[in-house]
Amino acid sequence: MPHVDLPSGRFFYRFDGPDDAPMLTFANSLGTDHRMWEPQLEALTRRFRVLRYDGRGHGASAAPAGPYTMDALGRDALALLDALGIARASFCGLSMGGMVGMWLAANAPARVDRLLLCNTAAQMGPPSFWDARIAAVRAGGMRAIAAGVVARWFTADFAAREPEVIERMEETLAHTSAEGYIACCAAIRDMDQRALLARIQAPTLVIAGAHDAAATPEDGRYLAQSIAGARSVELDAAHLSNIEAAGAFTDAVLRFLTGDEHDGSLDRT
Repeated sequence: MPHVDLPSGRFFYRFDGPDDAPMLTFANSLGTDHRMWEPQLEALTRRFRVLRYDGRGHGASAAPAGPYTMDALGRDALALLDALGIARASFCGLSMGGMVGMWLAANAPARVDRLLLCNTAAQMGPPSFWDARIAAVRAGGMRAIAAGVVARWFTADFAAREPEVIERMEETLAHTSAEGYIACCAAIRDMDQRALLARIQAPTLVIAGAHDAAATPEDGRYLAQSIAGARSVELDAAHLSNIEAAGAFTDAVLRFLTGDEHDGSLDRT
C-alpha cells in the first residue's frame, strides 16, 4: 500500500494509467476515500495518469488532531504533489475535494492545468448544521450518522435501484476516523473561499447535481459565475454525482479535459 510522509502525517495515494500520460488528480468528498472515483477509472486511465489519495482524516491517511482548516487541507494537496514530483496536474475534486481544488488553484495557480469543481461550494453553512453533525458523531460514533448522511448523497430512486452501492457507501462512512471526520466538518463549517474565486486562472468546469441538497445547484451557479471563463453542467443526480450519474459525469470530465467542448452541452457562464 503506497504511502508518503507529509508534514501533517502519512498519506495514502495510488497511481493508475500510463506513466507518460497527462496527470489528473482526484480528491475525495467528506466521509469517503479514493475508491469513490472507481466509476471514472476505466475511461480516464486510457488518456490520463490518474493520482488518487485519501484526504486528511480519511481512508488510510493520517488523522492528526483537529480541528482542521481548509488552508491545511489545501496545503496537504500541495505537499503531496511536491512529494511525488508532480509539477502540474489537472485537479478534480467533489464536495470537500472541490473545496481543496479551489484553494489549490487560487494559491498555487502554476500547479493546476484544468480544474473541475464538482458538487461543491465556496461556503457551506450554516455553522449550526455542522455543529449538530459534530455533536452527533461525538455522541454516537460514525455508525450513528451513516444511514442519514448517505441518504443525502443519492436520490431515493437511485437508492432503490442500487442498494449494494448504498450499503457500500454506508460502510465506508462508518469506518472513517471519527476524529478525522469531526475535524474536517470543522474545516467546512469555518470555510469561506468566496474571495478566492476571482484568483482562479485555470480553465474550470463546475459540475452540479440537480437534486443536491448539500452543494445545491445555486452553489454551483455561484461558482461558475464567479470564476472567469468557467463552464458548467448540471446532472440528474444528488450529491455524489460521479456515482449516481457516472456515465454523464465521466463524459463531461473527458470532454472538458480533452478540449472537446463544442457540442454545446457544457455551458459557458
